[in-house]
Amino acid sequence: CKGEDLKIGANLTWGPCFDFQKQFFCGTIDKVSQYPYLLRYDIEVSGFGSHQSGHLVLLRLKEQIHPGGDSWKHWPTLGLNTLKWAKKQGAVTGPAHSGNGIQVPGTELPNYTVPKFDGIGANEFIVDITHEVPGPDGKLVPAVDFTSTVDTDPYAELNMWYHAMNAGFRVRGSGETDFPCIYGERVGLGRSYVKLDGMLTYDDWCEGVRLGRCYVSDGYSHIIDFKLNDVAVGENGSELQVPAEVPAGGFRVRAIAKIAARLDEKPNTGARQRFAWTIEKARLGDTRKVPVELIVNGRAVARQEIVADGELRDVTFNTSIKRSSWIGLRIFPSSHSNPIWVNIGNEPVRERRSIEWCLQGVDQCWSQKERFIKANEMQEAIAAYDHARKVYAERLSQAR
Repeated sequence: CKGEDLKIGANLTWGPCFDFQKQFFCGTIDKVSQYPYLLRYDIEVSGFGSHQSGHLVLLRLKEQIHPGGDSWKHWPTLGLNTLKWAKKQGAVTGPAHSGNGIQVPGTELPNYTVPKFDGIGANEFIVDITHEVPGPDGKLVPAVDFTSTVDTDPYAELNMWYHAMNAGFRVRGSGETDFPCIYGERVGLGRSYVKLDGMLTYDDWCEGVRLGRCYVSDGYSHIIDFKLNDVAVGENGSELQVPAEVPAGGFRVRAIAKIAARLDEKPNTGARQRFAWTIEKARLGDTRKVPVELIVNGRAVARQEIVADGELRDVTFNTSIKRSSWIGLRIFPSSHSNPIWVNIGNEPVRERRSIEWCLQGVDQCWSQKERFIKANEMQEAIAAYDHARKVYAERLSQAR
């Protein structure tokens, strides 16, 4: 952590190493931590349990082993069951290396080709986001808080995230490296920069991820203090409330942020080949410029170019919104803000084509994952997928 100036390191215990690594879990930061560099052990459901339906990241756990045993061999094969257990503890949860299994040809965003759902990324995610489960106090909370980004195909990662938000689910983005399984060069290739008010703690950092009070980055570009009008990302629900009566041309919104990016003066073609997300892929030709884009419901609606010399710059976009939408900023594929929702007349975001894509995705995911579910969980799995179909069908009926 120190070498890369990472203030937070989440060391995730997983299957092949579980029985050795479980000794280090203590439900708080590890004793080797030296403030402000904090290391904590949590869990990645990888190599056991529901991992075939998508690896799960479980942060801020109080207990590390699912009831029924003392190792990794008895865990649920339905990811939703693992999420229910984690959420009762107040955990912050989401899929790991999200793009695995959901890649499709092309570079369109959003892309409406239904992927195979045959990997270990954000696969069952498409079902889990439709569920609410009991939290520590018994009140219902979303089963999934975030989707991981920055370490697999950026088009696949963002496509799933965009469709989920277009269907009305307020899932946040988090950065991931997955060292050393995906990238062995160094830790911190994928980062979550969380804005905190007080002293840094692991629990508050996790809470900042849950609230979307952060942006994701490869570390070479930054989107700081993103606001829409007077609403800051990650605060007050990241929601800008607008009366139902809007002008014919739409409701005017002003997006502002402090933006910085850093490129060497000459291109580094090696970085483009090695890393899924890298500032090098954002470079415009052989220049030292990168594009900053304003994103509305997954589509780039405006763009500015900045020099990637490491200087912090004030960037402003103005646009008009005619219906409820989510808005973000990105330097693709290097950094992405979390969204701010523009809520017009209390109508939720409902993008028809994205909801149709999600509905088809549930069936496709089931066709690939049914065989990995244990017999004693099969009825729960059928019910979980049926619930997702019903939620998407209802939202489709609400779409324009």
